[in-house]
Amino acid sequence: MTNENVLFDGLNEAEGEILKEILRRKEILLQEIQRLKDEIRDVDEDIEQMEETEETRSSNQANQMLAGVKKFNADAKKGMKYLLEHGHIENNPKSVAQFLYRGEHLNKSAIGDYLGERNDFNIEVLKEFVICHEFTNKCLDKSLRQFLWSFRLPGEAQKIDRMMEAFAARYCECNPGVFRTDDTCYVLSFAIIMLNTSLHNPSVKDKPALERFILMNRGINDGADLPNELLSVIYESIKKEPFKIPEDDGSNLSTAFFNPDKEGWLLKQGGRYKTWKRRWFILSDNCLYYFEYTSDKEPKGIIPLENLQIREVTDPRKPNCFEMYLHEDGLMQTIKAAKTDSEGRVVEGKHSTYRMSAATIDDKEDWIRCIRKSISKDPYYDMIAARKRKAEKTENNQL
Repeated sequence: MTNENVLFDGLNEAEGEILKEILRRKEILLQEIQRLKDEIRDVDEDIEQMEETEETRSSNQANQMLAGVKKFNADAKKGMKYLLEHGHIENNPKSVAQFLYRGEHLNKSAIGDYLGERNDFNIEVLKEFVICHEFTNKCLDKSLRQFLWSFRLPGEAQKIDRMMEAFAARYCECNPGVFRTDDTCYVLSFAIIMLNTSLHNPSVKDKPALERFILMNRGINDGADLPNELLSVIYESIKKEPFKIPEDDGSNLSTAFFNPDKEGWLLKQGGRYKTWKRRWFILSDNCLYYFEYTSDKEPKGIIPLENLQIREVTDPRKPNCFEMYLHEDGLMQTIKAAKTDSEGRVVEGKHSTYRMSAATIDDKEDWIRCIRKSISKDPYYDMIAARKRKAEKTENNQL
């Protein structure tokens, strides 16, 4: 007897018709539920495809921007041309000046070189660059510190002259009445730079006293003297704290990873919680670094590519996946890595695998190729692993 016959057993004709109607409606509801499930799945797939398209577009733009920054740091003129041609900066002096003022990952010597160029466009950029600085109600020495920290002065006297003239004009515009002319501010600014060198350069034995500094600046205010109180405040400020000269010491991201093997956006699966987060990855010097944003100066995590393996994998939630993993006969249970926790502390990673998702198949294959090429082998690791396998084999034989 079938299940349907069991349901109808004992029912009269009217009751049987009611049950048939219930079953018919149930079947219709199940079909409708399935149709809704299919629609939801299709919508989810469409959303994922849209996200992947947007990720690809964002990745391409980020790659171009980072390439432009690197070109700028190597050659300011060529780098700026690249950034303008690819539309990352509007082709006008104000936009260029604002980009240089923000200075994200830019070499400060390169900024100085670009601002010091004599052609008409660069001169207009310099004017807009000083406008980015706000000097209102600030003492001259503090304003000069701010200005000279935003780039590194070039070595050519003519370039320095144009920059200091632009600074003096901007300072007087922000502080009308402090000096009679822009030239007064210009001359005093150079006097401050010379005072800083004399007071803090170990090779200068004859340190100028306050009286000497005041005497040096007699009559520079359009033939009149500046107030002794003003010069005294400036002298004491410089004596107490020397100017900080920006050094391009490789501490920023674009210099530290100047020529990576590969870089770009990937989705990274979490360790404890299997959520996916978008991270900017940089492959350099046999390590894989990942950042939350391309502008971050410190990585969120570092994965040394030592004694690891890499393979393509299929994931039900994300396309174009691959993962790094430890050899099955390896000594370690977790991959040697480090990351920063929610409180900013550096902690040891707990991953046995690292799974990533690329935007496209080509990008996935390129990442696999580059990472595989960067994986290093520690011979001692293999030797110890071999000893371990031999010991386990001997122990099993004895049993």
